[in-house]
Amino acid sequence: MISFGKKISMLRKDKGMNQGELAALLNTSISVISRYERDEMLPSIEVAKKLADLLSTTVGYLLGENEDTQLFKNPQMLQRLKDIELFPPNEQQHIFVTLDALIRDFKNQKAYAVK
Repeated sequence: MISFGKKISMLRKDKGMNQGELAALLNTSISVISRYERDEMLPSIEVAKKLADLLSTTVGYLLGENEDTQLFKNPQMLQRLKDIELFPPNEQQHIFVTLDALIRDFKNQKAYAVK
């Protein structure tokens, strides 16, 4: 499992940011970012939320609840999930049924594709 600090460092670099840029966005110092990345210090919950937003991920990923590094990096996918969350439960269910059918069809096509 990748540590919290390594995830911050990796995501920051993926965004093309240096520690100073991330520190400025968080209104903190480079030394604080450095301590996070070396796993010497953990941020408050509010700072972790802001870090997740700035790095286009989730607090769950940063804290190790989900180790799929690509799953929450796509801002368009995250926005869609946030939008769906606002729908009434019965509408969410319709979306999930449709999405499940599309995913099943895609997997079937992939499984039977000529290689």
